[in-house]
Amino acid sequence: MSAEPKSPVPPIPLTVVTGFLGAGKTTLINRLLKDPELADTVVIVNEFGEIGLDHLLLETLDEGMVLMQSGCLCCTIRGDLVNTLEGLLRKRDNGRITPFRRVLIETTGLADPAPILQTVMAHPYLGLRYSLEGVITLVDAVNGMATLDIQPEAVKQAAVADRLVLTKRDLAGKAAEALIGRLRRLNPLAPLVDAADATASDLLDCGLYDPATKAPDVARWLGDEDLLAALGRKAHRHADGTIHADGDDLRAAAAARGQDHNDPNRHDASIRAHAFATGKPIAAESFALFQDLLRAAHGPKLLRLKGIVKIAESPDNPAVIHGVQHVFHPPVILDHWPDDDQRTRLVFITRDLEPGFVEGLWNAFLGADG
Repeated sequence: MSAEPKSPVPPIPLTVVTGFLGAGKTTLINRLLKDPELADTVVIVNEFGEIGLDHLLLETLDEGMVLMQSGCLCCTIRGDLVNTLEGLLRKRDNGRITPFRRVLIETTGLADPAPILQTVMAHPYLGLRYSLEGVITLVDAVNGMATLDIQPEAVKQAAVADRLVLTKRDLAGKAAEALIGRLRRLNPLAPLVDAADATASDLLDCGLYDPATKAPDVARWLGDEDLLAALGRKAHRHADGTIHADGDDLRAAAAARGQDHNDPNRHDASIRAHAFATGKPIAAESFALFQDLLRAAHGPKLLRLKGIVKIAESPDNPAVIHGVQHVFHPPVILDHWPDDDQRTRLVFITRDLEPGFVEGLWNAFLGADG
């Protein structure tokens, strides 16, 4: 009698924690790790060193890796994130370490988060075993404005975030308000959280990581509070019912819930948010061609793409998509729509891309599909 086939192992949620030098990433992670929700969490850092949990004994296993008696594992990236993540899986599968339920990757302050996101999404094996849950970006309220002015990495870190965390706000005083306004313009879709009040539930579970056991909260994943406000009230509607909101629409919606100060010295005007919503299904082949053309022509300018798509061949089974620059995660097909809104909803974050290009390309493929 043959053994029954094993069911697929649910992917392990992976969250990237980034932010410029001195933003307070390690301090925040230290505090979050005390939350029971982060029990059995692996933390990967870019540089060797203790996470700072002084009450735990750290035992060095090999170069760049330490095992904490709490069951957490802290690794050092030695230029090979793939080997690090694969090694963790081997140890987990072989019972050599306590099974972990979540991975946090803390980048260096100068890091561009895109290569890390691409590594996880593009690798055929890692893409099955890990699922990118989201990007948490910390911004120093005291030095954040100056950092955004002179450091392009900081601008990109903020632009691709799913959650923006403001640190040292108590030290910044009223100066923090100008920074908040700038962050709202730069990334109008990401909720902004004060680090002093941030909890694990505020920052985690901001992405789709296990469609088999957990229905995605699409509104939360897409940052839809402002998106829907823009699509419903401020964005323009085409004759076929397709709704489009560009960066200005989304920024206006964001400004309605936060101060939006003029800042002539900001250097991030080239980064824009675009959002689309339509109830018209699109053929799977047409959508694949749309993605291929977009990443082939302007991959480096496509900082983030995420959304849920109504496919013509199976309109009751939407496809969840996620891309970073020229790398796209394989679409996840859901058994059903996760909420009552059964429209295609797409969010793009782009840099140095003509505002009308993405909209024109999308409308061309949507029209050709008919």
